[in-house]
Amino acid sequence: MRRDELNRAIHDLYRAEHEALGERGGYELLDEARRWDLTSVLTSGGVIVFPHAGVADCGHQIAAAVHACLDSGADRVLVISVLHAWNDEMEQARRRVAASGSPSAERYWGIQGLGLDRGNEWQLDHALYSFRFFWQLETRRRGIRGPQVIERYPYLAGGHPESLPGIEELVELARDAVIVSTADPFHHGIGYGDPPEQSLAPDEGGLELARRTIEEGISLLAAGDYWGYNQHCVRAKSDARDAGQVFRFLRGPLQGEILDLVASDATTLYQTPPPTWVAAPLVCWTRVIP
Repeated sequence: MRRDELNRAIHDLYRAEHEALGERGGYELLDEARRWDLTSVLTSGGVIVFPHAGVADCGHQIAAAVHACLDSGADRVLVISVLHAWNDEMEQARRRVAASGSPSAERYWGIQGLGLDRGNEWQLDHALYSFRFFWQLETRRRGIRGPQVIERYPYLAGGHPESLPGIEELVELARDAVIVSTADPFHHGIGYGDPPEQSLAPDEGGLELARRTIEEGISLLAAGDYWGYNQHCVRAKSDARDAGQVFRFLRGPLQGEILDLVASDATTLYQTPPPTWVAAPLVCWTRVIP
């Protein structure tokens, strides 16, 4: 499947999933998300990372992040999003950087978003589709406008998030904003290029492998090993190599913990036999006070 075809297929799938969920289903997931109160994580300078896989599987995790943002009392929410490679040039640039190439040599190096002039590929992305959905539902239910939401999409951090064009803006925004981010940090199975004999179903050791792998990435990012984390994301097939580096740079020392972990099936999307799935965790990053 070409990348433009995959992009259309993902958006079609997301629309269908949200139509099937409906407003009633959305509110049920928002209510289910009340099992966590993560407000203090944000107000104390931490970060909440939610997945962007199938909404029926992980919508309650995304909704938990929405509640935390709205309950925080902040005037501004900074969302550090994944930016997927939506054309071959973006993918090849990502591969060159992972092979120790210079990010500054690539045209997509930098941070995208509304009001910026570094590209509009972010407009093609689906990573915040469900976050926006739950945000709209919950602000309507509360009868509030809610804080300002600023979405930013870094690309090609390459172990040096401090050098990304546009990082100065984020440093300033982060001074009086709460921060959330998104990640699908483990893609696994036949549809993602794993050999059939090495592809594990979620309930047959797959989720255990996912947890171990994700925790390896958490340890690297917690230690501030940006390049090690970048290369971990390549191996784990994580889409958050850039977003993770950026929020860790913005917030400084953090300690990450997986609060919830589910699997989201992707066999239909990739038209492959099972197992083909995504690990969807809710991760709480608390600020470490020196």
